[in-house]
Amino acid sequence: MSNNQKNNYDVIIIGAGASGMMAAISAAKSGARVLVLEHLEKVGKKILATGNGKCNYTNELQGLSYYRGDDPAFVVPIFEQFGMEDTVEWFRELGIFPRVKNGYYYPFSEQASAVVEVLELALKRYKAEILTSCELLQMKHTKSGFKLQTTKGIFESKACIFATGLLAGKKCGCDGSSFAFLKDMGHRFIDIVPALVQMKSNDRFLKNLAGIRSEAALKIYVDNHCIAEDKGELLHIEGGISGIVSFQLSRFASKALHNQQKVRISVDYCPGIQEDELRRILENRFFKYGSGKNALEALIGFFNYKLILAFYEELHINPKESAEAVSKDKISELATYIKNMNVNITGTKSFEDAQVCAGGLDTSLFSKETLESNLVPGLFACGELLDIDGICGGYNLQWAWSSGYVAGKWAAKYVKD
Repeated sequence: MSNNQKNNYDVIIIGAGASGMMAAISAAKSGARVLVLEHLEKVGKKILATGNGKCNYTNELQGLSYYRGDDPAFVVPIFEQFGMEDTVEWFRELGIFPRVKNGYYYPFSEQASAVVEVLELALKRYKAEILTSCELLQMKHTKSGFKLQTTKGIFESKACIFATGLLAGKKCGCDGSSFAFLKDMGHRFIDIVPALVQMKSNDRFLKNLAGIRSEAALKIYVDNHCIAEDKGELLHIEGGISGIVSFQLSRFASKALHNQQKVRISVDYCPGIQEDELRRILENRFFKYGSGKNALEALIGFFNYKLILAFYEELHINPKESAEAVSKDKISELATYIKNMNVNITGTKSFEDAQVCAGGLDTSLFSKETLESNLVPGLFACGELLDIDGICGGYNLQWAWSSGYVAGKWAAKYVKD
């Protein structure tokens, strides 16, 4: 076989993360000769960091509300071809027996490395070739397909799949180096911002609360309009807020701040208790059971010690004052504050700290059925690169598996046709 023949493939995939490896296996399993180009020294590096190293690879709760983008419904035809149940069975066949915790799916070993290893084994089984430490330098769309110049040679293919991710986690290879090639071929990007990321605030209330966790319900207001809400564990950090409930709303903050809009978060520290009921509970703690206690002691066991002090500082309640001496009006004010504490958001942490990005390739330029570009025949895209992002809980990986599978399947079909 000549060197020229060796460098010719049916499908070339750029990026060996979750969606790229899935696309490669799908295309190779369909009979295509596949080459995967990865500019890092190893494949699947970002997978290793998911789920705190345990890899939450999908979630039994699925639906449109778990996915976001300018056109979230873009995911529906993709999931109809390869959904959550298909994913579980696919990985079961590869060797990943699931451990399910509250609907979250992990490998039974709880090792993300196991997911990467079974994907590598599948790539080998279906004879998909992988080139690591390989940078893409130039790319041309030709009459016969694509010609790619890389640091490891020139390669040609009939179809090409971009699976490079966006900008979240540059150490895992997501550095935007593919964007120029896609833009040169006429594709647009929706503004890319950090998502599933910590939010920043300079508010005085937060200054002494770093490390404190609390169950809370959050609402996000953009220019004083509530646009989303969620509840769960809130983690207070130095100069901001974190935790899953904060992460779920962070993409909306990132988008709004990028557009120079005003963002605030309303925090309810007693999400299971109505304000009138909370007021009665507080009155009982201060008056009925407050004999011999000061204001601080009246709330011990109800809130974290530091959180109580933060409430009191904001409302000018002396923690050493007798509990019974605190006025009913002040207790009513406290109940309202606990249920509606406002945090002004000044920014988010960087792409380096974000789990994923919001924004990406404009999905209106890609087929909802095949993920093929409407502008360039034979060009496909999948995974985070497209303008789809999921909430916490395995949803971004589910999108990677589903979109990768579909892109690989249809790229192989494109070559055969």
